[in-house]
Amino acid sequence: MSRIKNLRDEALEFHKIGPGKIEVRVTCPAKDKDDLTLAYSPGVAEPVKEIAADLDNLDVYTNHANAVCVVSNGTAILGLGNLGAAAAMPVMEGKALLFKAFGDVDAYPICVDTTDTAKIVELVELIAPSFGGVNLEDIKAPECFVIEDTLKANGKFKGAIFHDDQHGTAVVTLAGLFNALKVVGKKIEDVKVVANGAGAAGIAIIKLLMHMGLKNVIMCDTKGAIYKGRAEGMNKYKDEIAERTNVNLVKGDLKEAIKGADVFIGISAPEMLDEEMIKSMAPNPIIFAQANPIPEIWPIQRALDAGAAVIATGRSDVQNQVNNVLAFPGIFRGAIDVRATDINDAMKVAAAKAIADCVKPEELNANYIIPSSFNPEVAPAVAAATAQAAIDSGIARNPIDPASIAENLKKRMANQYKNKF
Repeated sequence: MSRIKNLRDEALEFHKIGPGKIEVRVTCPAKDKDDLTLAYSPGVAEPVKEIAADLDNLDVYTNHANAVCVVSNGTAILGLGNLGAAAAMPVMEGKALLFKAFGDVDAYPICVDTTDTAKIVELVELIAPSFGGVNLEDIKAPECFVIEDTLKANGKFKGAIFHDDQHGTAVVTLAGLFNALKVVGKKIEDVKVVANGAGAAGIAIIKLLMHMGLKNVIMCDTKGAIYKGRAEGMNKYKDEIAERTNVNLVKGDLKEAIKGADVFIGISAPEMLDEEMIKSMAPNPIIFAQANPIPEIWPIQRALDAGAAVIATGRSDVQNQVNNVLAFPGIFRGAIDVRATDINDAMKVAAAKAIADCVKPEELNANYIIPSSFNPEVAPAVAAATAQAAIDSGIARNPIDPASIAENLKKRMANQYKNKF
């Protein structure tokens, strides 16, 4: 039972308390002259010289590795759209809170007042000495693709680069689908998937599912089914996905595309799916209606009455919430601790499997395919799995024991909750 009675009023008061949700705290003593001599002048000159001699020492003598910049221009804020960089600040502070609470990662909001992708890339590269990772957030497609791809291609930012709206959503969706398919007794290589929404999250989800063996998939956008050769409403990224999907060149709207599908994945808008569409799907269909705050079909009882076997949404007030907080804190914790130079598909798949495995076989059922965001086992399991995948992929510059990463995070999280949360 929620203790919240009036969401708007209580949310506004909540954000005034700090004000905001984050602050900076020191981690070393500053009680006397000797402390300051070591922490600042003249003692600080010694680590300065070590870093100048070898840039790898930046992560030895500073918090660089554990610092992540959360970068947004506010062009795609939650379900609110393009409200600008300043309006994005409460969300980025919230993201920083989640990083700290669930992964003990120090994240800092960087809201930039520009839609120029080249400027955002330049900004991230210029502040690289301050941050060991970058999380892109609430930047609309296709600009978000351009920024991430350019940063990785340039290679000037050496740490983990992650667009959570894409990859975090994809990881948790894959985790949920792993378990949903177990519930209905189907395999990913055998099912037909229809995705409604071809923005950042939609394309990333389908790419990751195809990486895992999905073959039969149709993506739809506001113009209908995407297929090779379609002219209207296309861009470079939709053209690329069209080359790999919809092999039968199905045309028409979602109603046509969804016929015979085993799985519906919605990353679009409210009320895009109806009972008749669900009834036209294959037996025991799986529905991931992830539009926020109102899913593609609402209330979910409509989907169940129409024959849905499993349903997941992005909401916290119903079963099976697809929540990115299950993924990104642990992914960054694992990537940071082994100093990974990327967050690749192997790491994303490992994270998804770790999330799915947090639902024990004896617990698995249609109403419980995704663990709770407050399950304390999730982030450590994700961190260890991500770290191991980075090591196995050969991109870990500090290949330490993943089990120790998990144990350390459990201790750090325990201290976090004891002291603050």
